[in-house]
Amino acid sequence: MPSTHLLIIGDRAALSWVVTEQRMAFPAGRSTAARALEEGDEVFLYTTRTCFRNPTRDLGRVVGRALVASPVRVLDEPVVFGERAFTEGCRLEVSGLASFREGLVLRDMVPRLSVFPDPATWSARMRRASLTLPPRDADLVRTELKPLLRPYGEVRDDYRWEPASL
Repeated sequence: MPSTHLLIIGDRAALSWVVTEQRMAFPAGRSTAARALEEGDEVFLYTTRTCFRNPTRDLGRVVGRALVASPVRVLDEPVVFGERAFTEGCRLEVSGLASFREGLVLRDMVPRLSVFPDPATWSARMRRASLTLPPRDADLVRTELKPLLRPYGEVRDDYRWEPASL
């Protein structure tokens, strides 16, 4: 039976790559999180407060929905963002995205999500590559996110980023 996960993205360049390439990559040493994903699983794309390098302005948001479109495997060539190499990955089929820098503020939902048993320390559970959601939590996120999603093709290019465009 397919499961649902939050894919946690903490870097603007990585977000651009994930959205435009419809792929996800995992750093070395995170293979447990990567191997939890199976083809056909639902994923929600989550951007951390630090994704855009301004945590005082930005909030962690669920910004998209996708399906895992291939098994996670070791990549022929690692994907590199900054100084980090991502050695495993899979293909995604993104079905919808929120407008750029918008989306569902996860912090506001924490008290209603069982995946965070202690709302005071919820952010500690987000220091990983992915987080599996219990079915009720997945239903709640899906329901709250749905009205914010636009078709992938309408907003994909808004997520495109080149370092020179800062």
